[in-house]
Amino acid sequence: MSERKVLNKYYPPDFDPSKLPKLKLAKDRQYVVRLMAPCNMRCQTCGEYIYKGKKFNARKETVQNLTYLGLRIFRFYIKCPRCCAEISFRTDPENTDYVVEQGATRNFQAMEMVEKEEERAQKEREEEELNNPMKVLENRTKDSKYEMDIQKEREEEELNNPMKVLENRTKDSKYEMDILENLEELRDLNQRQAKVDFETMLQQNAQSAEERRRLQEEEEERQVREIMGEAYVVRRLDDDSDSDDDT
Repeated sequence: MSERKVLNKYYPPDFDPSKLPKLKLAKDRQYVVRLMAPCNMRCQTCGEYIYKGKKFNARKETVQNLTYLGLRIFRFYIKCPRCCAEISFRTDPENTDYVVEQGATRNFQAMEMVEKEEERAQKEREEEELNNPMKVLENRTKDSKYEMDIQKEREEEELNNPMKVLENRTKDSKYEMDILENLEELRDLNQRQAKVDFETMLQQNAQSAEERRRLQEEEEERQVREIMGEAYVVRRLDDDSDSDDDT
């Protein structure tokens, strides 16, 4: 019975691998891959909603003349499950996201807009503080006043609602635990990334070895002195006893 999975192949004596024809593959060739929709989108042809995580058999290709910090950008082609219209999107490594190019529109994303608005407000604030030093004092005053107002509201809620005290304590403890976990992760990361000075380490090991050797020698000398002292006392006692017997 022949082997089902052949592991060893026969090569004739006159086999020359240089004579094998080389495949000339195009740089923009496409592959068929299995993927899931990276975001919620809506088909522009029929209006079908495509939800994030829906699986497709897609065609994948490398975008030519477009990279980000040396990273290649890939484009994917899928078909609408209702009207079979082609939809294309590509990777966006700069924002760690995907960009829908044609055939569909990306659905509204409230969280993304809020994050962008916060980043824009933070950038404007930093620019104002950089150009106007007095703005730093004003912003700090506003922040401290805002924190005082929040603390005052919290105290009033806790005074009127005893259950609010327990909720706030639970939130505070959870916040402290998250901070401790983040600190531990940062400490571990710093330890992994710390540079080791091997010369200093070898010097410390040599010093510790020299210190152990010195302590061991001192201990041996002390034990020798104790033993020799006892032998000297025993010898003197024997001499005294012999002299008494002679008399």
